[in-house]
Amino acid sequence: MKRQNQSSVVEFILLGFSTFPDLQEPLFGVFLVIYLVTLMGNAIIIVIISLDQSLHVPMYLFLLNLSVVEVSFSSVIMPEMLVVLSTEKTVMSFASCFVQMYFIILFGGTECFLLGAMAYDRFAAICHPLNYPVIMNRRVFMTLITFSWISGIMETTVGTTWVFSFPFCGSNEINHISCEAPAVLDLACADTFLLEMYASTVTVLMIMVPILLIVLSYIRILYAILKMPSTTGRQKAFSTCASHLTSVTLSYGTGNITYLKPRSGYSPETKKLISTHC
Repeated sequence: MKRQNQSSVVEFILLGFSTFPDLQEPLFGVFLVIYLVTLMGNAIIIVIISLDQSLHVPMYLFLLNLSVVEVSFSSVIMPEMLVVLSTEKTVMSFASCFVQMYFIILFGGTECFLLGAMAYDRFAAICHPLNYPVIMNRRVFMTLITFSWISGIMETTVGTTWVFSFPFCGSNEINHISCEAPAVLDLACADTFLLEMYASTVTVLMIMVPILLIVLSYIRILYAILKMPSTTGRQKAFSTCASHLTSVTLSYGTGNITYLKPRSGYSPETKKLISTHC
């Protein structure tokens, strides 16, 4: 392990699935296919919506932003994941780990808020079709988009800076496939209780608030659809929600991919013991 002044860690080692070498090659192939399909699918959405002026309405512009986030989020995680899966151990510098963590939190948080905003948009379109142009006007749309990105930037700036403000002077091996905040924080040789409480609170808010908005919106949407006398009208209403429901399912259903490896950090007692020698 490289050290600075014999104490500070200046690089991290991502272990990935090195304890299961037989799985690495099959997983590499699976994740490579997933990454390429993700890039291609979202790239097609971005190009089509960007070029077709008739699609420059809130519903599709939300989808455009979501596709940009999906491509960015995948590109932050997947290339490094593929490198980890193709080697026994992968070395990542302190700065590179910071950058990767920063953008993982940024795009992850922004995606959650965008999904919540899209649910509100579908609620307004289906439950209040006559007032939809007023409810979801350009100012409201831009406010929701800006809020989603600003919230992600604020959370990641505070969280990532706080994580890397701690001393790292023990092990530099991350039992993970990327520089996720919980895995890195486990290696800090200091009391991280306050940051852990902050991170837990913010994570709950960033996940549960959009989920609550999505659930409430779709309860109202379902109620409105069931009241429609026309079968064709019901089918059309359901079809307008298809892209958003698919995005919600994929986002929350695959959200645990980056947490496939268990963390194995220090206990609070061990952190105190290490910190006295650093």
